Amino acid sequence: MRLEIVSAADFLVHLLRLQAGQLSERQLEMFKSSLTEVLRHRYRDHWFPDRPNRGSGYRCIRINGKMDPVIAQAGANVGLLPTVLHSLFPSELTMWIDPSEVSYRIGENGSICVLYERTEPETPEEICQLHQHHQHQQQQQHHHHHHHHHQQHHQHQHHHSQQQQQQSPTLPPPPPPLQQQQQQQQQQFESCKDSLLLEHTQFSEQIAAYVSS
Repeated sequence: MRLEIVSAADFLVHLLRLQAGQLSERQLEMFKSSLTEVLRHRYRDHWFPDRPNRGSGYRCIRINGKMDPVIAQAGANVGLLPTVLHSLFPSELTMWIDPSEVSYRIGENGSICVLYERTEPETPEEICQLHQHHQHQQQQQHHHHHHHHHQQHHQHQHHHSQQQQQQSPTLPPPPPPLQQQQQQQQQQFESCKDSLLLEHTQFSEQIAAYVSS
């Protein structure tokens, strides 16, 4: 990825250098350094050497009536206004930065020119970096899957607990203590006794009234 990005940055700076006197060499070098860093950060998770066409549209740099946001960001980082850069670049420019190949086209109907093409295999250092990056992605995916599985397990346990609570029968209240039962029975007995005494008194009065008559 490093060689592809450097080739693209060199070409874009070359186009700016053609506009003699507009930007100083220091500004051009600062812009090149900023652009290289912006592209490296942007392509870090979108670079697939085994499938070069994957993500090509995402990596494409496009100037067509308005400034490409990647170039604008690189310029803003070093104090170059997007309007200034837009006036210095061709009005129609497309650049494809893909693994093993960098190509460009000036004008809508222009020919596509290959700027850089890798013919030799990737260096061991680049292969190692790519392998480490893939391992990091797999670890992140595994961690996400494990976390998601843990959440599902916790939700299942919580749902099962709620079902058990809903399905458990309503138990009757515990019986009152023996002393309390005895007090209630005594109160009922006293109430019945008072009622019987009242009825007996009323009945005696009725008999006495009947006899006297």
